[in-house]
Amino acid sequence: MNYSTLKKTVALSFASLMAVGVANAQTDSTASMTTTTTGTAKVFGGRGQYNTWSLGLNAGAISPVTAIGGVHDYVNYNVSLGYGASLKWQLAHSFALQLDFNGGKVAGNNNFESEGEPGQGSSFTSRDGFRSYDTRFWQGTLGAKVNVATIDFLRRKNSVNFFVNAGAGMIWYNPHYITANGTEARFLEPGTTDEKRWVKSLVIPVGAGVKFRLSDALGLNLGYTINFTDDDNLDALKRAYPTKDRYSYGYGGLEYTFGSSSKANLEWVNPVAMMYDELYDAALRQEVEALKGRVTNVENAVNDLKKDSDGDGVSDQFDKCPNTPAGTVVDGAGCPIKFPAVDSTAAISAVQPYSNIQFDFDSSVLRTSSYSVLDAGSADLRANSSKTIELAGYASSEGTAAHNLRLSKDRANSVKTYLVNSGVEAKRIKVKGMGETNPIADNSTEEGRVMNRRVEFKQN
Repeated sequence: MNYSTLKKTVALSFASLMAVGVANAQTDSTASMTTTTTGTAKVFGGRGQYNTWSLGLNAGAISPVTAIGGVHDYVNYNVSLGYGASLKWQLAHSFALQLDFNGGKVAGNNNFESEGEPGQGSSFTSRDGFRSYDTRFWQGTLGAKVNVATIDFLRRKNSVNFFVNAGAGMIWYNPHYITANGTEARFLEPGTTDEKRWVKSLVIPVGAGVKFRLSDALGLNLGYTINFTDDDNLDALKRAYPTKDRYSYGYGGLEYTFGSSSKANLEWVNPVAMMYDELYDAALRQEVEALKGRVTNVENAVNDLKKDSDGDGVSDQFDKCPNTPAGTVVDGAGCPIKFPAVDSTAAISAVQPYSNIQFDFDSSVLRTSSYSVLDAGSADLRANSSKTIELAGYASSEGTAAHNLRLSKDRANSVKTYLVNSGVEAKRIKVKGMGETNPIADNSTEEGRVMNRRVEFKQN
């Protein structure tokens, strides 16, 4: 078979198969536009809801020349039968990993006719001392397969997928050749004498093709792959050129995707159609609306919890004393705290030096209301340079004893810092933390606990 005849045969076969695929696609398109789907949309949940493993078988023509050109070490080439099998794992709608196993024969010759017309006594000759060769091989490769231009906006399922592929692997081959004088021999690598030894080399396949959907599980593949080897002796002839041998494989084959019949084939799924289903599926929209209602109820409940009509810092749901006047000091239940009445003696002591200094709950920060007492105490100490005092800090009974001990000492140190900053010598002031000991009021009531949070002055 000459090259021109081969091209015509391949072109005619390809055109016929394309026509079959287009007819199948038109049938699918008509069906999709006239059929109304029922049931609810399946929200995308990963590869687990699809069939993703496929097994393929193929056969075709092998040639030592390629569509992109290159150097062939012989004058003529032969087209031989090739065959293969594949195992594919579809990782996404447009991407898959594929393991390929191929076998066949690469062949060519150096025969050419001398002057004279064929069949009129012409003789044949050869060059380079080689008349012809044929090399049987096996190869295994792992590669990636990418579907391109596969989203079809008119059909719910794609009917035709165009793909490109590339990978890498190993090729094992045993070159056989015939010399000019008709002697048969096998290629020997330098340093070896075993003619039966198979040579191995790296091989990189790069190709493209088209796949037609015959059914959801069965597809027809047509493809063309150029295989680049990492050596120059695939044809048994190692020239001095800085080139490496390659061969092409044009093939057709069937691919079957196995798995549950209730699952779709991930390769044929149309992402556009899936998104449309998810957006417009009635049941799914009802679930979304129901979820919105639940979110609204939660937001309303949170707002009710935060509502504080009288502004006392306690939400209405927990406020046992609603409508408390503004500015009223309340407890955790929202009720006013009743402080003991201050008699005239206490009123006088409030502006006298060395009155007790009160603190807020779990705080060692001085109140501004204490500054007048502290200023009076500072003035007295500065006027009487021989006087020394001891500051005893106390806490109410909330919290642990250890925490209250540290808190009471911090309170005493706060008073000392104020006095020292106002001009009193630090050595004249001693501090002592007493914790929750020696309460001056009942710790079971809030009024009593307020009075127990204090620092007392003791003159030495």
